[in-house]
Amino acid sequence: MSKGGACVPDEEWERFLRESEAGSPGAPEEPSARARMVTRRLREEPEPPQGWRTHQPPRPRRGKGWFAAGLVIVVVLLVAVAVAPGRIVGWFDGGDAVDTLPLAAESERPDGPPAQEGDGPLPTPEEPFAGSPAARWADGAAGIHLPAPRATGWMSEAEVGTALDRTRDFLAASSLDPAVLRGERPTKAMALINPHQADVQDYLKKAFRAPGRENDPLLLFSRFRSADVRPVGDVVKTRGRVTFREGEKGAVEVSTDVTYVYPVMRVSGDDEVARTIVRREVVMSWDDPEKIVIEPGTFSLVSYKVDTTNGGCDTHTGYLIPAFLADRTTADGGDGPAVDPYDRSTPIEERMREGDGEGCDVATRS
Repeated sequence: MSKGGACVPDEEWERFLRESEAGSPGAPEEPSARARMVTRRLREEPEPPQGWRTHQPPRPRRGKGWFAAGLVIVVVLLVAVAVAPGRIVGWFDGGDAVDTLPLAAESERPDGPPAQEGDGPLPTPEEPFAGSPAARWADGAAGIHLPAPRATGWMSEAEVGTALDRTRDFLAASSLDPAVLRGERPTKAMALINPHQADVQDYLKKAFRAPGRENDPLLLFSRFRSADVRPVGDVVKTRGRVTFREGEKGAVEVSTDVTYVYPVMRVSGDDEVARTIVRREVVMSWDDPEKIVIEPGTFSLVSYKVDTTNGGCDTHTGYLIPAFLADRTTADGGDGPAVDPYDRSTPIEERMREGDGEGCDVATRS
């Protein structure tokens, strides 16, 4: 018998009628119109040539196998991303993303300066770090690497961890606080310095009352004159690390070495963006209060050094004074050696010895 173009054997159809009339629960159902149509289409399609592969939906009983295969692929990708993230990202964007991936934290002194790519794009208000190695640096305090704490000197492991956190708090309050960058007094940062350290307290008083070469607030703090320049955006790029050891009388001596990159614009004028680069090395001592007169939660300053690019040379006004393009073409060039302000492989003191610590060095990039 033929029904709707799909052939059903006569004996099968008769058995179906008998069992249907008897109400048999096991009676086969007549193929639906859609099923008959699919059956007919499959019969009419030619066999694929040998060697081709046809895609068919997996059977339900094979679902676990397909899931397992997919899981293996995902695991392989995750491992590849962990081992070589730049290479994986490059598969999807043409391979250029490696140069824009954020750098890992700096846990030790680098061997040399970041690679120079030649003349890069100029910074803009939308991309203030364009053409700079700092484009791959972290934002703000996130770029200051803290080591794992361990019991040292008079401090337990937990106390060392607290001292390291407060060390980074000082760096943020002195060099990243928006109010301080606008030229305001760094009150939060100064509150962390031992008030009983007479020579340092004398320096701080003179630095803000009558700044000069010996009492320059820029040795510890980053400040711009808000009447002249304003920051571009709210991001300061940073790269640096913190180390510690046991110091004198069981103190925990913490050394910091951080470079800050500040993009700024003139308050009045065009949209030109200039970058001021400041590198500071500050050493502080978290003293044992049973051996040193000190207030809880404060540190004593051991030393502080600064190396500044495009922040003014021999001005000593207490403010960073960036030069813009027009200023650079009319001002006298530096008389010191050429230096790369992004090179963190050499301590500041060693760099100063190479240039005799006098005059204005010539920056190879900004």
